[in-house]
Amino acid sequence: MKNKNLKRFLSGGLVMILTLTGYAQQTDSLSHYLETAVRNNPLINADFASYKASMEKVTQAGAYPDPELEIGFFLKPMEVVNGKQIADFTLMQMFPWFGTRSAAQNEATEMTKMAYEKFRESRNDLFYQVKSQWYQLSNLREQRKNTQAHLVLLNQLEQLALTRFSSPTGGGNSQRSFSSAAQQPATIVGGGMQSMGGGTTQESSVPPATNSMNSMQASSMSSGTSSSLSDVLRIQLEKKELENKLGTILSDTKAAEARFNALLNRPQQLSVTVPDSLQQVLFSTDDRAMLDTITTQNPMLAMLEAEGNAYEAKRVMDKRMSYPMFGIGLQYSLIGKKTGGTDTMAAMNGNDMIMPMVKITLPIFRRKYNAQQRESQFNYQSRRMKYDDTVNKLQAEYTGLKQQLEDASRKVTLYTEQYTLSQSIYQVMVRSFSAGNTSLTDVIAVERQMLDYNLRKSESIASYNTMVAGIQKLVSTTF
Repeated sequence: MKNKNLKRFLSGGLVMILTLTGYAQQTDSLSHYLETAVRNNPLINADFASYKASMEKVTQAGAYPDPELEIGFFLKPMEVVNGKQIADFTLMQMFPWFGTRSAAQNEATEMTKMAYEKFRESRNDLFYQVKSQWYQLSNLREQRKNTQAHLVLLNQLEQLALTRFSSPTGGGNSQRSFSSAAQQPATIVGGGMQSMGGGTTQESSVPPATNSMNSMQASSMSSGTSSSLSDVLRIQLEKKELENKLGTILSDTKAAEARFNALLNRPQQLSVTVPDSLQQVLFSTDDRAMLDTITTQNPMLAMLEAEGNAYEAKRVMDKRMSYPMFGIGLQYSLIGKKTGGTDTMAAMNGNDMIMPMVKITLPIFRRKYNAQQRESQFNYQSRRMKYDDTVNKLQAEYTGLKQQLEDASRKVTLYTEQYTLSQSIYQVMVRSFSAGNTSLTDVIAVERQMLDYNLRKSESIASYNTMVAGIQKLVSTTF
């Protein structure tokens, strides 16, 4: 019955490992990458091979000791009563105390469970790393899109500044004020001038303020032109900064793709396809249900529990091994005939001898066996205390992940609202800048805020999704 249950457990374990349900069929979906990782990752394959190796130990633990065969030859046949003894053949089979084999088999079964749970832990850790890198790549793609979009905004702003620079009245309010003010002195000058046919112009009739106004006009036009040119150059500097940021993002993307491909055990130069936009994973938690699931499903806890059960089974086995072992055997003596025997011995002359045998061990040195049992008992207690400690740590880790999850969710909402507001402010300030009422410094500052909010939003979404993957790892959820 126990062997049947063992076979069902092992078969079920293999089905759980080899059957990964819920995979999507898209070539470049996250599910596809997870499946590829679990099939190709060397560490996962190594742990799975260790699990299969531990399965073979179950059969070994339940086996009887090998029978012993002893053969002895006499170089010179020995004289015995009924002839000459030529050789002896002894066959012996030892049997452990009742229950020793089943206890050893139970220990091997628990060790197999440990190997399986270790495989699950490695698999869950691999899935977490793949998801984390996937979200990081999605974040980098989103940052690249945002940076490119803001480069387009700067190009539009540069065209606006160039238009102001090339416009005759591109100097802004100061130039327009100066133009309206300059028209009135021009009329005064005309009134004090003689007709061209009336003789020479009377310079004394020109007001003294005219010359100073002309110099102010030239100075203002020069200042406006210089200001517009500096605006163009500052925008170009800002573009250089974004282009450098874009290059950094592309470099980071290549490094992240290399790490991602390493998890999948494939060439590092292969590209990784991620979604066009980074979306926040829909996820809700129930603390009580989550904590219960961690206790029942987390592979680390299951591994410690199986290890404790293995030590308990070993303690039972050590106790059984402290009892005597029995052996049943048969001895066969090859006897040759001898000459010159009496008539009474003639009938037995040369007859071989067969002797049944019984063997028993005497475990009289009890300190060794008692120490083995105490060792197993202490190891069992140690694993139980480690189990409780791991439960506390996993619950604390879940609480920390949930707090980070909520914090990331708040940040996503905050940066979304801030970006919407800054976008409205940017549109208003661009119109004001085109009218000459706002300096370029203010416009660029708002543009930087917009980009910063976008980048922070994508980072917060990636962090949120990574926290979700961390919680899924704790509860041993594959997807």
